[in-house]
Amino acid sequence: MHADFRTGARDVIPVLLGVAPFATVVGIAAIDAGLTPMQAIGMSLFVYAGSSQLAAIELLGETAPIVVVVFTAIIINLRMVMYSASIAPHLADYRRRTRAFLAYFLTDQAYALSLTAYENDAVDDERWYYLGVATPISIVWMVCTVIGVVLGAGIPESWGLSFAVPLVFLAILVPVMKDHPRTVAAAVSGVVAVALAGAPFNLGLPIGALVGICAGLLTEVIRNR
Repeated sequence: MHADFRTGARDVIPVLLGVAPFATVVGIAAIDAGLTPMQAIGMSLFVYAGSSQLAAIELLGETAPIVVVVFTAIIINLRMVMYSASIAPHLADYRRRTRAFLAYFLTDQAYALSLTAYENDAVDDERWYYLGVATPISIVWMVCTVIGVVLGAGIPESWGLSFAVPLVFLAILVPVMKDHPRTVAAAVSGVVAVALAGAPFNLGLPIGALVGICAGLLTEVIRNR
Protein backbone atom coordinates (compact mmCIF):
# COMPACT_ATOMS: atom_id res chain seq x y z
CA MET A 1 0.00 0.00 0.00
CA HIS A 2 1.39 3.40 -1.00
CA ALA A 3 2.60 5.55 1.89
CA ASP A 4 0.49 8.53 0.84
CA PHE A 5 -2.59 6.30 0.63
CA ARG A 6 -1.97 5.20 4.21
CA THR A 7 -1.50 8.82 5.28
CA GLY A 8 -4.78 9.86 3.67
CA ALA A 9 -6.62 6.92 5.23
CA ARG A 10 -5.23 7.89 8.62
CA ASP A 11 -6.12 11.58 8.23
CA VAL A 12 -9.72 10.83 7.29
CA ILE A 13 -10.52 8.69 10.35
CA PRO A 14 -11.95 11.58 12.46
CA VAL A 15 -14.19 12.61 9.57
CA LEU A 16 -15.56 9.08 9.22
CA LEU A 17 -17.06 9.40 12.70
CA GLY A 18 -19.39 12.00 11.24
CA VAL A 19 -19.88 10.40 7.83
CA ALA A 20 -21.20 7.15 9.31
CA PRO A 21 -24.26 8.58 11.11
CA PHE A 22 -24.81 11.04 8.24
CA ALA A 23 -25.08 8.16 5.74
CA THR A 24 -27.29 6.22 8.15
CA VAL A 25 -29.63 9.20 8.38
CA VAL A 26 -29.76 9.41 4.56
CA GLY A 27 -30.73 5.74 4.35
CA ILE A 28 -33.43 6.12 7.00
CA ALA A 29 -34.78 9.31 5.42
CA ALA A 30 -34.97 7.68 1.99
CA ILE A 31 -37.12 4.84 3.31
CA ASP A 32 -39.28 7.27 5.27
CA ALA A 33 -39.83 9.26 2.06
CA GLY A 34 -41.20 6.21 0.29
CA LEU A 35 -38.20 5.04 -1.71
CA THR A 36 -37.62 1.32 -2.10
CA PRO A 37 -34.44 -0.15 -0.59
CA MET A 38 -32.87 -0.51 -4.05
CA GLN A 39 -33.78 3.07 -4.96
CA ALA A 40 -32.29 4.37 -1.71
CA ILE A 41 -29.06 2.42 -2.15
CA GLY A 42 -28.85 3.31 -5.84
CA MET A 43 -29.25 6.98 -4.98
CA SER A 44 -26.23 6.85 -2.68
CA LEU A 45 -24.25 4.96 -5.31
CA PHE A 46 -24.99 7.18 -8.30
CA VAL A 47 -25.69 10.58 -6.75
CA TYR A 48 -23.16 10.16 -3.92
CA ALA A 49 -23.70 13.61 -2.42
CA GLY A 50 -25.11 13.81 1.08
CA SER A 51 -26.58 17.30 1.27
CA SER A 52 -28.23 17.16 -2.16
CA GLN A 53 -29.51 13.66 -1.41
CA LEU A 54 -31.18 14.85 1.76
CA ALA A 55 -32.73 17.79 -0.07
CA ALA A 56 -33.92 15.56 -2.91
CA ILE A 57 -35.30 12.97 -0.48
CA GLU A 58 -37.23 15.66 1.39
CA LEU A 59 -38.74 16.92 -1.85
CA LEU A 60 -39.60 13.40 -2.99
CA GLY A 61 -41.34 12.85 0.34
CA GLU A 62 -43.38 15.96 -0.34
CA THR A 63 -44.25 14.65 -3.85
CA ALA A 64 -42.51 17.58 -5.51
CA PRO A 65 -42.19 17.47 -9.32
CA ILE A 66 -39.17 15.45 -10.43
CA VAL A 67 -37.86 18.50 -12.33
CA VAL A 68 -37.73 20.46 -9.08
CA VAL A 69 -35.98 17.57 -7.31
CA VAL A 70 -33.29 17.27 -10.01
CA PHE A 71 -32.82 21.04 -10.26
CA THR A 72 -32.41 21.38 -6.50
CA ALA A 73 -29.81 18.60 -6.42
CA ILE A 74 -27.88 20.20 -9.28
CA ILE A 75 -27.92 23.63 -7.64
CA ILE A 76 -26.66 22.28 -4.33
CA ASN A 77 -23.94 20.28 -6.08
CA LEU A 78 -22.68 23.23 -8.08
CA ARG A 79 -20.06 23.64 -5.38
CA MET A 80 -18.37 20.60 -6.89
CA VAL A 81 -17.51 22.73 -9.92
CA MET A 82 -15.61 25.10 -7.64
CA TYR A 83 -13.97 22.18 -5.86
CA SER A 84 -12.89 20.72 -9.19
CA ALA A 85 -11.42 23.99 -10.42
CA SER A 86 -9.53 24.40 -7.15
CA ILE A 87 -8.07 20.91 -6.93
CA ALA A 88 -7.51 20.27 -10.65
CA PRO A 89 -4.05 21.95 -10.84
CA HIS A 90 -2.74 19.46 -8.27
CA LEU A 91 -3.88 16.52 -10.41
CA ALA A 92 -3.11 17.97 -13.83
CA ASP A 93 -0.17 15.63 -14.51
CA TYR A 94 -2.35 12.52 -14.51
CA ARG A 95 -4.12 11.12 -17.55
CA ARG A 96 -7.65 12.24 -18.34
CA ARG A 97 -9.00 8.75 -17.63
CA THR A 98 -7.42 8.83 -14.18
CA ARG A 99 -8.82 12.27 -13.43
CA ALA A 100 -12.29 11.15 -14.54
CA PHE A 101 -12.06 8.19 -12.16
CA LEU A 102 -10.94 10.43 -9.29
CA ALA A 103 -13.79 12.86 -10.00
CA TYR A 104 -16.39 10.31 -8.92
CA PHE A 105 -14.95 10.28 -5.39
CA LEU A 106 -14.96 14.07 -4.99
CA THR A 107 -16.76 15.04 -1.79
CA ASP A 108 -16.59 17.95 0.63
CA GLN A 109 -14.42 15.91 2.96
CA ALA A 110 -12.07 14.54 0.28
CA TYR A 111 -11.64 18.01 -1.18
CA ALA A 112 -10.95 19.79 2.10
CA LEU A 113 -8.47 17.25 3.46
CA SER A 114 -6.66 16.77 0.16
CA LEU A 115 -6.34 20.47 -0.63
CA THR A 116 -5.01 21.18 2.86
CA ALA A 117 -2.37 18.47 2.46
CA TYR A 118 -1.43 19.71 -1.03
CA GLU A 119 -1.06 23.32 0.07
CA ASN A 120 1.14 22.25 2.98
CA ASP A 121 3.33 20.07 0.72
CA ALA A 122 2.56 17.16 3.04
CA VAL A 123 2.38 14.46 0.31
CA ASP A 124 4.54 13.19 -2.54
CA ASP A 125 1.82 11.63 -4.70
CA GLU A 126 -1.39 13.67 -4.78
CA ARG A 127 -3.39 10.89 -6.42
CA TRP A 128 -2.65 8.27 -3.78
CA TYR A 129 -3.31 10.66 -0.90
CA TYR A 130 -6.63 11.66 -2.46
CA LEU A 131 -7.63 8.00 -2.86
CA GLY A 132 -6.51 7.29 0.70
CA VAL A 133 -8.95 9.94 1.90
CA ALA A 134 -11.77 9.28 -0.55
CA THR A 135 -11.91 5.47 -0.55
CA PRO A 136 -12.75 5.03 3.16
CA ILE A 137 -15.37 7.77 2.84
CA SER A 138 -17.09 5.99 -0.07
CA ILE A 139 -17.00 2.60 1.68
CA VAL A 140 -18.38 3.96 4.95
CA TRP A 141 -20.99 5.96 3.05
CA MET A 142 -22.36 2.95 1.19
CA VAL A 143 -22.21 0.54 4.14
CA CYS A 144 -23.96 2.97 6.49
CA THR A 145 -26.54 3.87 3.84
CA VAL A 146 -27.43 0.19 3.65
CA ILE A 147 -27.60 0.06 7.46
CA GLY A 148 -29.96 3.05 7.43
CA VAL A 149 -32.11 1.44 4.75
CA VAL A 150 -32.34 -1.80 6.74
CA LEU A 151 -33.16 -0.01 9.96
CA GLY A 152 -35.67 2.26 8.25
CA ALA A 153 -37.81 4.12 10.70
CA GLY A 154 -36.88 1.74 13.52
CA ILE A 155 -34.45 4.21 15.13
CA PRO A 156 -36.28 6.61 17.46
CA GLU A 157 -36.01 10.33 16.79
CA SER A 158 -34.78 10.81 20.38
CA TRP A 159 -31.39 9.44 19.30
CA GLY A 160 -30.84 12.70 17.41
CA LEU A 161 -28.90 11.17 14.52
CA SER A 162 -29.87 14.10 12.29
CA PHE A 163 -27.48 16.23 14.36
CA ALA A 164 -24.65 14.34 12.63
CA VAL A 165 -25.25 16.39 9.48
CA PRO A 166 -24.05 19.77 10.83
CA LEU A 167 -21.25 18.02 12.72
CA VAL A 168 -19.87 16.62 9.46
CA PHE A 169 -19.82 20.04 7.83
CA LEU A 170 -18.29 21.68 10.89
CA ALA A 171 -15.47 19.12 10.75
CA ILE A 172 -14.87 20.14 7.15
CA LEU A 173 -15.26 23.87 7.65
CA VAL A 174 -13.02 24.61 10.62
CA PRO A 175 -9.69 23.40 9.13
CA VAL A 176 -10.06 25.51 5.97
CA MET A 177 -10.91 28.78 7.74
CA LYS A 178 -7.28 29.84 7.69
CA ASP A 179 -7.61 33.49 6.70
CA HIS A 180 -9.99 36.45 6.90
CA PRO A 181 -11.68 36.08 3.46
CA ARG A 182 -12.48 32.41 4.04
CA THR A 183 -13.81 33.14 7.52
CA VAL A 184 -16.01 35.93 6.17
CA ALA A 185 -17.27 33.68 3.37
CA ALA A 186 -18.16 30.92 5.85
CA ALA A 187 -19.86 33.29 8.30
CA VAL A 188 -21.89 35.15 5.67
CA SER A 189 -22.99 32.00 3.86
CA GLY A 190 -24.02 30.42 7.16
CA VAL A 191 -26.07 33.43 8.26
CA VAL A 192 -27.80 33.73 4.87
CA ALA A 193 -28.53 30.00 4.66
CA VAL A 194 -30.07 30.00 8.15
CA ALA A 195 -32.08 33.15 7.42
CA LEU A 196 -33.45 31.52 4.26
CA ALA A 197 -34.05 28.11 5.82
CA GLY A 198 -37.72 28.38 4.95
CA ALA A 199 -37.15 29.37 1.33
CA PRO A 200 -39.08 27.29 -1.21
CA PHE A 201 -37.37 24.33 -2.88
CA ASN A 202 -34.47 24.46 -0.36
CA LEU A 203 -32.91 27.43 -2.16
CA GLY A 204 -31.48 28.85 1.07
CA LEU A 205 -28.33 26.72 0.79
CA PRO A 206 -27.27 27.65 -2.77
CA ILE A 207 -28.16 31.32 -2.21
CA GLY A 208 -26.17 31.33 1.02
CA ALA A 209 -23.21 29.74 -0.76
CA LEU A 210 -23.34 32.30 -3.58
CA VAL A 211 -23.58 35.26 -1.22
CA GLY A 212 -20.79 33.83 0.93
CA ILE A 213 -18.50 33.46 -2.09
CA CYS A 214 -19.18 37.06 -3.11
CA ALA A 215 -18.48 38.25 0.44
CA GLY A 216 -15.21 36.31 0.54
CA LEU A 217 -14.08 37.67 -2.84
CA LEU A 218 -14.97 41.22 -1.81
CA THR A 219 -13.02 40.81 1.42
CA GLU A 220 -10.03 39.53 -0.56
CA VAL A 221 -10.20 42.49 -2.94
CA ILE A 222 -10.40 45.02 -0.09
CA ARG A 223 -7.53 43.34 1.75
CA ASN A 224 -5.26 43.45 -1.29
CA ARG A 225 -5.82 47.14 -2.03
